[in-house]
Amino acid sequence: MANEFIDSTQVVSQALGVLERDTVLANLVWKDVPGDFRGRTNDTISLRLPAYTTARTRTLRAASGITIDELDETKVDVTLDTHVYKAIRVTDEEMTLDISDFGAQVTGPAISSVGREIDESLAAEMEGATYAVEVPLTEADPYLGLVDARIALNNANVPASMRFLAVGSSVEAAILKSDRLSKFDNSGSDSALRESTIGRIAGMTAVSVPGLDPHTAIAAHKTAFTLSLVAPIVPDGASWGTRQTYNGMSLRVLRDYLPDDTAGPSDRLLADTFMGTGVVGDRGTIGTSGRFNPTVDGTDAAIFVRAVKLNLPLS
Repeated sequence: MANEFIDSTQVVSQALGVLERDTVLANLVWKDVPGDFRGRTNDTISLRLPAYTTARTRTLRAASGITIDELDETKVDVTLDTHVYKAIRVTDEEMTLDISDFGAQVTGPAISSVGREIDESLAAEMEGATYAVEVPLTEADPYLGLVDARIALNNANVPASMRFLAVGSSVEAAILKSDRLSKFDNSGSDSALRESTIGRIAGMTAVSVPGLDPHTAIAAHKTAFTLSLVAPIVPDGASWGTRQTYNGMSLRVLRDYLPDDTAGPSDRLLADTFMGTGVVGDRGTIGTSGRFNPTVDGTDAAIFVRAVKLNLPLS
């Protein structure tokens, strides 16, 4: 049974579909991160984002010159620092007597666990970030806080498209119980993202994220958080396996035979990826009016304005 011939490329292609379908946050953040990590110091690459700046004005026919500014590009460091994997041993007895569909009983659950860990890591990144703006929520009327978060994103000139609202369970409950808000119809797709969607609220796609702190919500633009996935190479000693990348999701799947394993002769399935997450800051300051002012001379520190954290008090 261990020497069954299966097209590994086809299996991993299907597995990437499972990984993309079973993740929520990974489908909302910036995961199309380019760059070659090979040979980079500390497995880190630096991405340069276009300069975020403002124009000046002068009065026509006035005796005043033109002020020359320098463009200040934003540099974002992306580090691969986590190996996400699931390894499963399947004995000869299990292969012979118990398993009728290796993909459904072994490969599928392994890939799903990798997807859940990716989302958990993104949730931890979101909770641990330092936000320039935090907004309180009230259980009686959470919509007011969501509007404040929208305005904060508007004040930072964050694009209106591709905004999302990730909510913990207690925030979700407050939203669904609110007289102002109602759950949208989620029919038409079985993806985890679609099934988790609460609806469009204050110009953001609201999704339920079990991995977030129950009393926390994050209003953000797609580019606020980065996710980089790199599939490890397939070693020469592996009898079956491949690595593939699709739509920012990258995965390796190996299957080989271990005749001298401590549990007896067995197959081993390994599904894994190298992962890095991060946040995207912008250099500038927030003025008294609440508006974000991009840096002029490059001396301002980078602050995190592409996302807003919302907090629901403990009941």
